[in-house]
Amino acid sequence: MIVRSYPLGSLQTNCYLAIDDKTNKAAIIDPGAQANYLINEIEALGIQIDVILLTHCHFDHNGAVVELKDKYNVEVYINKAEEEYMEIDSSGIFGKLPKFYKYINEGQEIKVGNLTFKTIFTPGHTKGGTCYLVEDNVFTGDTLFNGSIGRTDFLGGSYNELINSIESKLMILDNDINVYPGHGPKSTIFHERMKNPFLV
Repeated sequence: MIVRSYPLGSLQTNCYLAIDDKTNKAAIIDPGAQANYLINEIEALGIQIDVILLTHCHFDHNGAVVELKDKYNVEVYINKAEEEYMEIDSSGIFGKLPKFYKYINEGQEIKVGNLTFKTIFTPGHTKGGTCYLVEDNVFTGDTLFNGSIGRTDFLGGSYNELINSIESKLMILDNDINVYPGHGPKSTIFHERMKNPFLV
């Protein structure tokens, strides 16, 4: 498996290409901006996009979804709670999407080539916050960062819920699991377990 990271947009949100190097099929995780740049990267890599996975629906994580969906005609997956907040939000923090997406359930597995992405619901940053575990990698969106956690002062956020999600869903993973967050550098479960000031 190959992971490519692209910090995009004004908030330098990490978009990831998770590529099965055996089949050249890939998932796009959180394409927040710069759709044309991503398309050029995808074409240069010569990979086939199979799915778009969203950790949550803040504008900096879903801003390029429409263009990529139109280009590659693939399924887009979100947690159902994100739909509700996209509809009621008036602040602009949630990026609106046409209703072309599918809902994902806790523990649902999504196949991309030989890769299996397991869905882990981690509400707290948003009500529908979702992480994706594949092989020895977990894509955490704005749930867990290197040395920090996501903000909880936005609509639908809850500090207690976020800490509970991290401790009960992520800290039970193996120490050597790589953590790919929505912003900033990658980490590992071991590093966060030992060094994250919100968890120690």
